[in-house]
Amino acid sequence: MAEQAFLNAMARLPAGVCVVTARTGDELKGLTASSLVSISLQPPLVLVGLERASATRAVVLETGAFNVNVLTRNQEFIADRFAGRAPAVDWRTLAHRPGTNGIPLLDGCAAWLECRLTQSHTAGDHEIVVGAVEAAEIGSGDPIILWDRAFWSLG
Repeated sequence: MAEQAFLNAMARLPAGVCVVTARTGDELKGLTASSLVSISLQPPLVLVGLERASATRAVVLETGAFNVNVLTRNQEFIADRFAGRAPAVDWRTLAHRPGTNGIPLLDGCAAWLECRLTQSHTAGDHEIVVGAVEAAEIGSGDPIILWDRAFWSLG
């Protein structure tokens, strides 16, 4: 199958957009993901795909923890920054606070999840990570949706 045909088909599936954050020492990392899935209620577990070449993936595997920041429609620029499509992230100018696990939670999100890594599986050019959700919080605002390679909102 042609790679472009696969990309085109998957672009037709709407997906929420989040930033996965991680921390090792004083070094903060993050990446934009659209593959967040709730996979269990008891215990609460989520699955997310992390690009294998990313520094964020390396820190998640090293430290065994990550946070998920569910972005709102007015955070499109943040999604682009963490996806590498806008100027590099400067954590000193990005509004955030540490979660109870010390990993960044971005201000202004629709929701936040603090996760402990329970499993990881190599899958092609990504690592599938499963996190036990240890804390969850709801923010405000409409979520940002990725569909047909563009950002949309529900309203």
